[in-house]
Parts: sequence; C-alpha cells; structure tokens
Amino acid sequence: LSWALRPGQPPGTAALLASGPDGEMLWLDVAHRPGRAPCPRLMGRYQLPPCKQRWHTCAAFLPQDGLLLCGDRRGSLLLFPCSSSLGRAAEITSIADGGTHQVGKDSEPLCLSHKGALPLQAPLSVLFGLHGKTGVTSVTCHGSHIYSTGRDGVYRQLRLQGQQLQVLGKHRPCKGLQWIEELRFTPDGDLHVLGFHADNFVVWSSRTGENLHCIPCGGGHRSWSYCSSLEDEAFAFVKSGDVMLYRHTAEPCEQQVLLPSLHGREMACVRRLGAVQGPNHTALNVFVTGSEDTTACVLVLSERSQAAVPLARLSDHISSVRALALTSPLGPGDEGFDDKGLSTLLFSAGGRAQIECYRVLCAGDPSSESGVTCQVIHVASHRLDEHWERKKNRHKLVKMDPETRYMSLSVVPGTSTKQLPTTWKFLAAACSDGSVRVFGLLEAAQKLVLVAESFHHQRCVLKVEAFLHTGAGGERQLLCSAATDGSIAFWDITNPILDATAGLQEAEGEMQPLALGTPLLTVMAHSCGVNSLHVRETPEGRYVVASGSDDGSIHFCVLEVAQGGGEAGAGTCLRVLELGARPCAHAAHVTGVRALRPDLLLSASVDQRLALWRRGPAGLDLLSTTFFHVPDLAELDCWETAGAGGELQYWCVLCGQGLEMLR
Repeated sequence: LSWALRPGQPPGTAALLASGPDGEMLWLDVAHRPGRAPCPRLMGRYQLPPCKQRWHTCAAFLPQDGLLLCGDRRGSLLLFPCSSSLGRAAEITSIADGGTHQVGKDSEPLCLSHKGALPLQAPLSVLFGLHGKTGVTSVTCHGSHIYSTGRDGVYRQLRLQGQQLQVLGKHRPCKGLQWIEELRFTPDGDLHVLGFHADNFVVWSSRTGENLHCIPCGGGHRSWSYCSSLEDEAFAFVKSGDVMLYRHTAEPCEQQVLLPSLHGREMACVRRLGAVQGPNHTALNVFVTGSEDTTACVLVLSERSQAAVPLARLSDHISSVRALALTSPLGPGDEGFDDKGLSTLLFSAGGRAQIECYRVLCAGDPSSESGVTCQVIHVASHRLDEHWERKKNRHKLVKMDPETRYMSLSVVPGTSTKQLPTTWKFLAAACSDGSVRVFGLLEAAQKLVLVAESFHHQRCVLKVEAFLHTGAGGERQLLCSAATDGSIAFWDITNPILDATAGLQEAEGEMQPLALGTPLLTVMAHSCGVNSLHVRETPEGRYVVASGSDDGSIHFCVLEVAQGGGEAGAGTCLRVLELGARPCAHAAHVTGVRALRPDLLLSASVDQRLALWRRGPAGLDLLSTTFFHVPDLAELDCWETAGAGGELQYWCVLCGQGLEMLR
C-alpha cells in the first residue's frame, strides 16, 4: 500500500495504490470526512510486469499529461495512463450507484465488485531494473524533471519524451550512502538526499557535498519520518518497538566558504566545449574537467569575473576520469550554432576500462547565477569487462585486464560525409594494456560498440590523435598513437571504419572487433613516454605533429600524405619532410603541447612554465616564457578568438592541482 497526491483532486480525498495477486495494482480515491467512515472509489487497474517480487514500492502522479509513475520491488520504473481511467471510473460508479453516488458502508464492496468493468492497463513505458534488484524507494517531480531513488546508492534524473521515460543521468551522493530513501528540494535551491549509511540516518546536501545530519538509529528496514523547517528539524523512527524522536535546533553557521572547490582531488584533463552569449553580450567559456575523484564537471569560466561556476557534475564513473573528447565544439559565429546555444557529444574515460558518453546542451540564461543553463543527457556507456562477458567462446581466449585504463581519447573526424554516409560516430582510445581501440557510437540507439583494436605497441599507449586528410583520392581518416617507449605510430583507419560500418548495419549494432592492421609509419620521437601530442594541418595540405615527453623535450615532424589509386585505402603512404627537436626544453615532464600555427608551438610543463616557440629552419626558437600557478600540470587546451581589431588572440586553459586560464 502507498499513498500519493494527485494534482487537482477534490479536498478531503487522497489516492491509495494497492498491489495484489498476479501483479495487479489498484488505484482508489479515498474520501475522508470528519465523523464519517472513509469511502474508497476504484479509479483504475494496472498490470505490473512479471518478476519474482511483483509489487510496487512508490508512486507519484505527474502534474502533466495525466500519467502515473510507479517504482517496483524489482527496481523498475513504470509509466501508466490515468486520464482515461477517470472517465471510465465515473461511468462505472454512476452505473453501480444507480446514477447517484451514495456514501455508506456498502460503498467499498460495491466499488470493488465492479472492478472487472475497468480495463487492466499495461504500462506505456518501462525502464526495467533501473535501480537494480533492491527496489525503487521514491519517485518525485520537480520542475520539468522526474527524480527516482533506490537502494543502489544513486538517484536518477529523467524526463518525458512523448509518453516515454528518458534517463538524463545518475548521481551518486557521498561514498557509502547505498540506501537512498528520498529527495527533498529546499526553497533556496539545494537538494537534500535522505537515506541510511550503515546504522545511521543521513541528510546529505548536494550543494555543499557534506552531511548535514547523521543520526544513529540502527539503519534501514524501519518506519521513519523526517520534517524540517528554517528553525529546527525532527526525525522520528521506530526502534525495538519504541517510537523515538530526535530534534535539532538550527544554529548559526560559523564557517564561511571563501572559494568552493571544483573537485575533491587533482584534475587530470580539461576540454573547452565552446562559448555562449551571456548577459551584456559577453562571451562565457564552457569547460569540462575530469578528476581523480571519479567525477567530471561542466563549468563556466568568465573572462571578466574570473570566477568558475559549476553547471553540472557527472558521477557515472567508478574510477578516475583521465581523458575527455568532444565532437566539434560550437559557439557564436560557428556553423551549426543558433540562439538556443551549443550542443556537443562528450566522451569521458579513465580507470576500470570505462567510457561514458553524454549529450551536453548549453545556452545563455540571464536569470541564473552563472548566466548559463546546462543540460546533460547520458547517451551510452561501455566497459571492457561487460563486453568480455558477452563474448562467445571466451574460455578459449586470454581475459582482458580488468584494471585497464584509458589514457587518451580522440573523436575520428569526417565520418558523416558523402563518402561515408552513416549516423555512426567513431572514437579512438589509447589504453594502458598496450592497445589502440576504436569504438562506434549510434546515438539514436544509445549503443557504444568496440569495432577495432590493435596491440602493435606492446606497451602502454599514452596518447592518440585522429585527423582527416582530404586529397584527390577522397577523404582519409588518419590516426597517430604514442607510447611509453617514445614512439609515435601513424595509421590509416579508413578501411576498418568502412568495414565496421557495414558490419554494424548487418549485425544490428553487434560485432566482433576488427584488426586495425599495421601502421603506415613509426617515428622514434623521444627517449621515454610521450605525454602530449597534437596535429595541425598546414595551408599546403601537410601536417605538423608536435609532441612532448617525460624527458622534458619537444619534438615535431612535418608529414606529407600520398594517395595511390584503386580502392579506398590502397596506396596511402606517409612521407616525413622535416624533423626537429628541442632537448631539455623544460626542466620537468612536458604534459601539454599545441601547434597554434604551422610555425608556432606552445608547450607547458610540470615546471610551471608556458613556453612559446617558433619553428624555423634551424629548429625551435624560444619566443617567450610565462609562469603559471597550477602545480602538477596534467593537461592544457587552447583556442583562438578574434580581438577588437580583428587580430587573432590565443587562449589556453591548464589543469592539475587547480585550474587556470591564460591569454
């Protein structure tokens, strides 16, 4: 049994939902008046999907569209229609009561005896086992979104698309809070998560990321109630047959947060999504950061205020987030940008061989504190150990290392052209187990599939960078990968992508990984690991490949792509036109390098120096050095903007033990 509030229901009436045999759930409106017995009235009958424990655990009427949302003991979310039930119930009640509704002792049996006249309705939308096998504990509506909680340690945000439920994302509160019971939205915009941590009742604040209350009560599996106001809070629970009451009077907070943190640990990667137009037509830069605290954060950084404001936090990873990749970031003036803002696909990856994919939507919002509104929709995910469990004859193969880490990601460009008319997008990944892997994403079906791989390097691959070559023979998807031995390998992955596209269409999104083949060219650029890699095309159609290493050196090479005739991919070769290096360019690891122009390179190092180099006939000449404040630099990202006079301005963002933006 559970009670639910229905929008627009008459005063003195409450909705009661009761689960019975064979998965049948009844909706009754119960009228209660002083001095009279409660009068139930059957409003609808619903069929829960088959499972071992077939009963609902919570329910809520949605404020729009006449829909009923339920959570069941199997952890599923179920969406039922209820607008049609209102008309049918009124008709049946009129027939049963001879045209008038009588309130008396015979009303309940009379109502239930005619339940066969109401149709047994199936769910419109089912998200089976969304919260695991431990059940859904609550469902609630706030604004235009739906929230559900469960005993799997996460709460999920959803929305309605037509009459279908769509999961936007999941959020994990403090570590160890596995039994989440309820969500409370406060008037000041905070979200309180109520649940049980071990044998304590916990109220956790999503704004501050800390426990507001921790009450020893013996843990879950008990009746409880929590109420809060501005002055005090009360928690009542049953323990050993006794009703216990805990009260807490609000006290003034003596702590003041001077600067809120973006992450709980150091940042490992950063990418700029683009820019949106803020108040007074100012450009607001939107970034994504990944951290060792297993989260990714979408934030806005204003050039004028120099303040970083988090917009969304992504907590789907179970280990550190080490790499990020984006599909073409868009902003004002870019093709595909409109007044609604920017839209891009975000890939995040890291430990435990896990990749997550999101659709990020950002737009200007003058009413918000940051000036930007952000919506993140979870698209797909992939883990190698789950992929392994689905393999045929896996007992004959050597099992993949479950501790494999993704070190770098790069989106393969040019995969939606006339030559390759497909809705699949492809992603290259550098892996710690010595492999270079290529994944295919079909956003509409929410599928992320491993399509090709190669173990050519035989050691940890640190960086990958994909780029597109357009020549007389058509477009070629090229890839360079760098490993811990200082080598950089160059691949033509056009044929594997074409074969994977055909295989995915035939196999309906499932296939065995193909072989990437052998590299076209390998360059020994450094004496040890390559920590940074970047490719830039020159106006002549050549490519400048810049890299930085653990030994503090910077290396560059200029490549020319030659294409033969015949089938796609036949005769493609690379020729090195120029090689250059600057040993001991920095006093520590070079963890970031960018080719700003074909003749201009930027490098950043753990020695906290940002160096600008000019590529000339004699090699690399140092132009300037700037010191930055971020210790243990992990990565940098660069972009260019047009200045007031039309000249180009270069910006960069650096991350490590902090975040800094420089021009």
